[in-house]
Amino acid sequence: MDSLPIDMSHPAVRDYLALVRLQVLMPLSLLINIATVLVCAVIANPSIGGILKRYPSSISPNPAVIAVYVLAIYVGQFGFCLLLVLARKPETKKTLVKGVGLTLVLANWVMAGWAVAWVLKWFLVSTILQGLLVLLLLYSNITLLIYHAPTSLRPFDTALIHAPLRFFLILPLSLTFPYSLFITLGLTYKGIIPGLPIDYTAHPWPGFGVVFGTNLLGLIVIALRRDIVWCVAATWICASIWSLRPKPAPVYITVIIFTVLHPLALFASFIYSRFYSGRRVALPPDDEHPGLYPNRGQSGPREEESAVENRGPREVDPDIWN
Repeated sequence: MDSLPIDMSHPAVRDYLALVRLQVLMPLSLLINIATVLVCAVIANPSIGGILKRYPSSISPNPAVIAVYVLAIYVGQFGFCLLLVLARKPETKKTLVKGVGLTLVLANWVMAGWAVAWVLKWFLVSTILQGLLVLLLLYSNITLLIYHAPTSLRPFDTALIHAPLRFFLILPLSLTFPYSLFITLGLTYKGIIPGLPIDYTAHPWPGFGVVFGTNLLGLIVIALRRDIVWCVAATWICASIWSLRPKPAPVYITVIIFTVLHPLALFASFIYSRFYSGRRVALPPDDEHPGLYPNRGQSGPREEESAVENRGPREVDPDIWN
């Protein structure tokens, strides 16, 4: 390395090598994630969906709806890989390397490991991996929000970096991590009283706490930030829960309510931003409306100073409002 005619310690060289490393590792991790989840969902017995049926809980989702959600995550990551290759703007490359870096690569590996642990019924390992997945994606999203905030000047960065990562985060945060935790803690419908029909009203309040807490957080984010991605993802998760019945009444009613509230909060936030936020009153210059300042131009400096002192709070310097 010392014989190379390149200064490996130079920041530009290090950023270039980091980008190349990401261009290699990111597609590889995505392929491993897709292949592992596909094998565990189609070939393994029991499959991922089979485990969902064997261990129903108060927040069990509809497998078909969640499968489409996961497919959308993969499509977003495919766009992320394309941007890795096609990016030309320095700001975009900096966002990819320093804003995301290897966290998304690690998240794909963790999700692949979770799929294996899930079908093997290693639910404690599955819960730990889901918690790690939440931490990785939460760190990456916070880093992007603080240091590489989305901007309308780079719409592809928003669509192919920020949106896929946020969409990926909401799945384990709102559903898969608490669901795996419920199975680990025994908060499922199986085995309540062997031989008798399943009591689908059991354990309603842990499920209510999860769906209410995560959706309330999402509602706040949607209202304050006008976050379309979070609105779509949170509404999707709610629909996946209420579309699989039966459910305890507290859980079922809560997800139905938030399915309506999320789009309404987004719409109301856009309306408020468009018509009510940041309204200012601008007074016209005095040369366009001389009647507002009748003493100007008709008296000396002394009289003008006196007029300024005595006119009180009725007049405001227009420069302040421009």
